[in-house]
Amino acid sequence: MQAILLCGGMGTRLRSVVSDRPKPMADICGKPFLQYLLEMLRDKGITEVIFALGYMGEMIEEYFQDGSAFGLKIAYSYEEEPLGTGGAIRNALPKILEEEVLVLNADTYFPMDYQGLLRFHQENGGDFSLATRAVPDISRYGAVRRDAAGRILAWNEKLGDGGQQFGEGSKQPIEGNAQQAALASPKSLSGEINGGIYVMKKSLIAEIPEGKQSLEQDCIPKWLSEGKRIFGLPFHGYFMDIGIPKDYQQFITDVEQGKL
Repeated sequence: MQAILLCGGMGTRLRSVVSDRPKPMADICGKPFLQYLLEMLRDKGITEVIFALGYMGEMIEEYFQDGSAFGLKIAYSYEEEPLGTGGAIRNALPKILEEEVLVLNADTYFPMDYQGLLRFHQENGGDFSLATRAVPDISRYGAVRRDAAGRILAWNEKLGDGGQQFGEGSKQPIEGNAQQAALASPKSLSGEINGGIYVMKKSLIAEIPEGKQSLEQDCIPKWLSEGKRIFGLPFHGYFMDIGIPKDYQQFITDVEQGKL
């Protein structure tokens, strides 16, 4: 299975503690975060990786090279100017070899069942499917509604008022059956978030216009309005997005304590 890792972000929220390298290369006990992620993906059956690179991307290619030292085949897709999440995926299209490809945010560690998400996607005839993760507080995020079968009905609604709030690179929560009562009340903050892991059809990626596009703000709302088959599937277990200093430090602690 082939995977695209989105590595092009500027990492501004983490800049106070990681300023000399791209965010996915943040040091974790002597090796970069991205190495932990790659080793996990390899162990989960991923064989080929495309790095979608932007800010300081050369540092990533210099470290991982062709991937053979890590048991993977690695290709690189560079953006000459910031393209956003959707634009970076579209830019990697020439390097996609399979009809369905896994897409991940490279700042998130979520060791879930990737093959299970692919099967769910295929069984539902999905155009785009995403993994979700329940968390006790979704106040940093917007909410997404899905039906009992997992099909997404509304994307990134503002918690409690039904309004929309889009954000480049944001992790959008997903409302599942278990969270319906919680999300119905503006005082309740529990729910499911977008795990930053997607399965996409190559043909759908080809529909993304070239240039700057946000997957979250531009592409997904457009696809929903067109009736594309977009699904969310909840997964459980360890989850960490290192995008802010507090969570970055927590990941370091978890590695030191052997929690991965």
